[in-house]
Amino acid sequence: MKPINVIMPENVSPTLNKMVKSAIPLENSVLIKNINQNLDLKNKKLVFVVELDEAGLCLPILNMFSMLYKLGSNLLLGSEGILLIHSNSDLYTKSSAATIIFLANGLGCRFIGHPVVEATKSFNNFSTWQKTLNLSLEEICMEQCKKLGKRFIEDTPIIKRDPNLLVLHASLRTTSNTLLLWNMIKNKLSGCIIKELNVENGTVKDCTGCSFKTCMHYSAQNSCFYGGIMVEDIYPAIENADAILWVCPNYNDALSANLTAVINRMTALYRKTPFYDKTLFSIIVSGSSGSDSVAKQLLNALNINKGFRLPPNFAIMETANDPKSISKVFNIEKKAEEFSKNILNEIKI
Repeated sequence: MKPINVIMPENVSPTLNKMVKSAIPLENSVLIKNINQNLDLKNKKLVFVVELDEAGLCLPILNMFSMLYKLGSNLLLGSEGILLIHSNSDLYTKSSAATIIFLANGLGCRFIGHPVVEATKSFNNFSTWQKTLNLSLEEICMEQCKKLGKRFIEDTPIIKRDPNLLVLHASLRTTSNTLLLWNMIKNKLSGCIIKELNVENGTVKDCTGCSFKTCMHYSAQNSCFYGGIMVEDIYPAIENADAILWVCPNYNDALSANLTAVINRMTALYRKTPFYDKTLFSIIVSGSSGSDSVAKQLLNALNINKGFRLPPNFAIMETANDPKSISKVFNIEKKAEEFSKNILNEIKI
């Protein structure tokens, strides 16, 4: 078994220390407390251990990433990670986890689906589990750490000869820089079976939060209370897909309402079908700035919450304002080609 590298640049609380011991066999782990230019972190199993203070910050881990980014790109290429995080309040775990995963992913690290166990100060984030488990909140937390560690150790990426790539967008072809960038990338993809779905205005009604029992009832039938294009087209396409590419223009530093509704409505399918073998990619184009905000929203919703696999450098992020101006971005054709290669390297034999 490949050694597990535990990145823990500071002393942590007894709770977080217990979480680490529950997740990782210590006899097969290497503790990393300091980062330097001679440290090789490529092609490794990495566990990021994060203790948040009262302001929701972990300065040692952020300083570590600052140093890694100064040393160069792709310093974590070929590595795979998970994250154990503890907060000294009932806030910050999700947003901090998304930031750390985003930073590591930009250096080439991939993450398994559901790569995080987060523990708030009160452990109340595990309270829903008590509806089905006769355990204390802390015991549930440690059990989740144990399960995460087991999945992490046993994980092997799945690649196929003719992978199915689902592309979801909600844009107009006549004006969309994001779709123009997708077309550049698509022209470089070979050997993939590509299916594109346009989620048009008004076609997907947003989730309004059915009860768990109701959602499970429709999930068992591969359906949803609201039906429509989600049930007829999108659910079957997601089930059949080996990877999903989200084409996302930046609307006020967030996903468009249509694509957000798709994610929210995926819950019924998610309750029945694990997404661990499906890979997440994205194309994000901003008019000015904020592409990282959209990327974090995607990985939070789909990797951390829904369990999609996050490949290295999962998103290509560019800035283009006027219609068709994406074609004038410096080196854009080369960037598109590199991103298409990244897609193929992750899902195709």
